[in-house]
Amino acid sequence: MDLTPRQIVAELDKFIVGQDQAKRMVAIALRNRSRRRRVPEPMRDEIAPKNILLIGPTGVGKTEIARRLSRLAGAPFVKVEATKYTEVGYVGRDVESMVRDLVEVAVNMTRNQMAEEVRPAAEASTAERLLDLLLPPPHGYRQFLERSGIGGTGVDVDVVSPGADAETTDQLARYHRSRDKMRRRLAAGEMETRRVEVDVPERTTQVAALFPGSEEAAMGLQQMFDKMTPMRTRKREMTVAEARPLILEQECQRRIDEDLAVREGLRCAEESGIIFIDEIDKIAGRGGDTRGPDVSREGVQRDILPIVEGCTVLTKHGMVSTEHMLFIGSGAFHSSKPSDLVPELQGRFPLRARLDALNAADFQRILVEPESALTKQYTALLGTDGVRLSFTEDGIAEIAEAAVRVNVTTEQIGARRLHTLLERVLEDIAFEAPECGDRELVVDAAFVRQRLEGVADQEDLSRFIL
Repeated sequence: MDLTPRQIVAELDKFIVGQDQAKRMVAIALRNRSRRRRVPEPMRDEIAPKNILLIGPTGVGKTEIARRLSRLAGAPFVKVEATKYTEVGYVGRDVESMVRDLVEVAVNMTRNQMAEEVRPAAEASTAERLLDLLLPPPHGYRQFLERSGIGGTGVDVDVVSPGADAETTDQLARYHRSRDKMRRRLAAGEMETRRVEVDVPERTTQVAALFPGSEEAAMGLQQMFDKMTPMRTRKREMTVAEARPLILEQECQRRIDEDLAVREGLRCAEESGIIFIDEIDKIAGRGGDTRGPDVSREGVQRDILPIVEGCTVLTKHGMVSTEHMLFIGSGAFHSSKPSDLVPELQGRFPLRARLDALNAADFQRILVEPESALTKQYTALLGTDGVRLSFTEDGIAEIAEAAVRVNVTTEQIGARRLHTLLERVLEDIAFEAPECGDRELVVDAAFVRQRLEGVADQEDLSRFIL
């Protein structure tokens, strides 16, 4: 999707309230991707993406901006926590695993796109395989179809197949008519509860579990083990409705060129991949003090540095370059600041956007404006039980004021506080809705105050209760 920066911001506005600076910055970064693809070859390789550092308190939309951006671009995207990585030599995940995760996402995306292209042919083959299970073909049926010049989805057969006796041909013709009737019933959904036996592949042994903390060794051994061990299947009884997606997946995989899917996936990861590194402030030093239990913080930064700068990483699908991947760092930086990162890593995140803390007006907009606003979600959920839920303007305002109040008096968790409060407001009706039948509920300011009475005190007390 080739969108202009203004169009990208407009799309982000549908899901994220405010944070205009961050939206403009990521929109420009995404547009630069498409601009780079149109630059002539010698210069194209020299243009590297400008990585972004998003700074702001929790719950203001940092992760959501990156996630929505990847969906707009149709690009492979992974979100990782900087705190789960350790310096080389310590037990834990090495930083290159984020690139391996991205490549896996990219290859799966490519496979899914190729599967959609072959889906019509795969669905036709799936129907024929289901017919074979429901009404097994007699000996010589395939040859009969070939000699008679009839496709697998023909209608009544009244021809005599050359080279076969009349009695055998008549039996095969009757079977063909029965199969055609069964095909129409299958297409009409009348056979969904019939049980059939399907060959399903057995799961292979996962060698990675035997080598915690050594992903490269486990990856190599897994590939060797898969090549040495033949694919085994076992018969499993299930309904037609359960068998259809399994057979469809097998038919799609049979039509997909796996080597092409891997090559395209690697190219997509290198050219369009986005890695979102959350909690990057947690691996920053605090005024140069690196003592304490988390001694590998600076080591993790130095391990991340070559990946962000551009290096080649070994994955199970082959070597992949990180030179043109887009990295978006994110952190609250409460107890540290961006300058506490090692200077080399600071230089690799040249663009910085500060996201504003949310106020009551922002909370009101979050509750009603986005396409998937929380109030719309709850209205749809309770509507399935016959509850017609509606929110008044003063009810929305009261919830927003309560969110600000609780955030100030307890912990500042931004818009995530709205989830807690709405659950509290609608707890009783959500529990009783299936037994209440068709009814209407209006959530106004009085209703919200009644349901949230004393919630700030309870939230504050809950911090001291195990």
